[in-house]
Amino acid sequence: MATFNKFNSFVNDVMSGVHNFTSDGTSTITVALCAAANAPVATNTVLANLTQASYTNCSSRVMTVSSSSQTSGTYKLVLADLVLTASGTVGPFRYVVLYNDDPTSPADPLIGWYDYGSDVTLANTETFTIDCDPTNGVLQLV
Repeated sequence: MATFNKFNSFVNDVMSGVHNFTSDGTSTITVALCAAANAPVATNTVLANLTQASYTNCSSRVMTVSSSSQTSGTYKLVLADLVLTASGTVGPFRYVVLYNDDPTSPADPLIGWYDYGSDVTLANTETFTIDCDPTNGVLQLV
């Protein structure tokens, strides 16, 4: 499983009320795909900072919140796995970036990214599963 890396601005955005990750919240967590040549860096803040792959032949990139809760002062965000399906060539991409598609200010704030180690290209009908940890969640705030 690829390791999750958070963007530095995510911490400020959480404390500023930009995100609402509850299952009935206002944040739509969406996936962006970036090739190795266009790697995200921790100092990126919004989707416009990234160069994305084309999504013309890609299925929906919207994640589903499975649970969003805190226990004993630790908040955990759990997302359902997402299967991307190609209806033609998709990619190449190495990085799967999560962003909040709802806010207008800042527009499309970044959350974090997964590094899959090398570029992936999907051919027609191929799938790629973004496997989210159901036990530890995508992220925890302690």
